Amino acid sequence: MKLLGIIGGTGPESTIEYYRAIIALYRARISDGSYPRMIISSVDVKSVLGLVGTNELSRLAEVLAEEVNRLARAGAEVALFAANTPHIVFDEVRRVSPIPLISIIEETRDAALRQNIHTAALLGTRFTMTGTFYQDVFTPAGITIVVPNEDEQRFVHDKYMTELIGGATIAETKAEILRIIARMRERSGIEAVIVGGTELSLILREDEYDGVVVLDTTRIHVESAVNAMVG
Repeated sequence: MKLLGIIGGTGPESTIEYYRAIIALYRARISDGSYPRMIISSVDVKSVLGLVGTNELSRLAEVLAEEVNRLARAGAEVALFAANTPHIVFDEVRRVSPIPLISIIEETRDAALRQNIHTAALLGTRFTMTGTFYQDVFTPAGITIVVPNEDEQRFVHDKYMTELIGGATIAETKAEILRIIARMRERSGIEAVIVGGTELSLILREDEYDGVVVLDTTRIHVESAVNAMVG
């Protein structure tokens, strides 16, 4: 079994979810009573998002590359970022990484292809929704990415940063996000919604909503991680 390294803390609640989900899926596959081996390097979400917000992406790549090296020195054989937004510099970090990295975006693209998805909404932080790193991976595969309008983006980002990242799950917030998904279905004919913020997975837990398939990036990433660990 390969030792998994996780760069977590961006945010803390989803890092906990990764840890629990990896253990649960591993134990569902391996019935000998063993548990998976992991190393977690928890970074400061404020500093990471600050670098994204000021567009200091070269510095962000350096910081994350330092964390990957830290994990590798501790014995990790494969690693991942337990969040979507840091993937804005994933390719830069992968180029200098001493160990393989598992991309949440590439794995989600592959999951969408397996389900024959052609048009998908993208929800996440403002940085994820306004960036191009999802489109850069999905568009060549023939999948159109649709983002919410400006007001909807503002709502999702605000609730993400003021509620979800701290672990709050409020029913009214979930209801409004579901209304946003419904409006996007009417406007753009989306077949799926990419839960492109790992904290959003804490409230959008169903497999679909009114026929719109949920691509839960956390769940997809966790499955890929366990596959990499156990083969």
